Amino acid sequence: MIFGCFYSSSADPHFTYIMATHCPYFSFTKFYSVAALVVIFWVFMVPAGPLRHVVDTHWYPATATWYGSPEGDGSTGGACGYGDMVDVRPFRARVGAVSPILFKNGEGCGACYKVKCLDRSVCSRRAATVIITDECPGGYCSGGRVHFDLSGAAFGHMAVSGYGGSLRDRGVISVIYRRTPCKYHGKNIAFHVNEGSTPYWLSLLVEFEDGDGDVGSMHIREAKSKQWLKMTHLWGANWAIIGGPLQGPFSVKLTTLSTGRTLSARDVIPGNWSPKATYTSRLNFF
Repeated sequence: MIFGCFYSSSADPHFTYIMATHCPYFSFTKFYSVAALVVIFWVFMVPAGPLRHVVDTHWYPATATWYGSPEGDGSTGGACGYGDMVDVRPFRARVGAVSPILFKNGEGCGACYKVKCLDRSVCSRRAATVIITDECPGGYCSGGRVHFDLSGAAFGHMAVSGYGGSLRDRGVISVIYRRTPCKYHGKNIAFHVNEGSTPYWLSLLVEFEDGDGDVGSMHIREAKSKQWLKMTHLWGANWAIIGGPLQGPFSVKLTTLSTGRTLSARDVIPGNWSPKATYTSRLNFF
């Protein structure tokens, strides 16, 4: 009945008078009750902030070079510590090194970018999607500049079909870039236990993180414990905790650097864990 009386706009200066005079069910008490319900609906039904992964629709200027063999997948190892993973899918032919401004002392490892070249005589309209696996020091990468040093295959992917060699012959080129969510289809987040780990020093490497791709903080929880213990960022994509003896199985919680999204993998590392082993969770951000 109340809503049936809402025939006049609230912008009308005589709104309150009209409602009180012509609507028998209207009263200030009921009016403010409805307003309160609207506020409650807004508070509980509308998210406090965006729940999206890092997405940037704007393109920014940078420069790019390539390294390795012309059709190569990129070097193994690298400053992120992914090792031989760069030689296999989904990393294969999609890796690159970035200047310190994007590397972020290793916390930029795993982030994904779209990179597109600009010379219309050899460049296609498609962008190469690359995963950050390394840092490029000095030269074009110094002085606070944004620079991508891509694998030969990723660099050539930006060219018009048949012009990959011509594009690589340019050496350093102007490009535009933007962040893009990482997508590892069919993969869940995995945790590699680094060589040398013991019950007193446990080091982990995060693999196949959808969405933001980067890691801002990590915590670990021991068996039968409710306390999350903060891990320390070592280098690249490697994190560690000193204590002990640490008792597995371990739950791992990671928080992304870019948007602060959190994911917890319960008992993902078993009690009989071993160094150099990789343990896959049952979840991911996508």
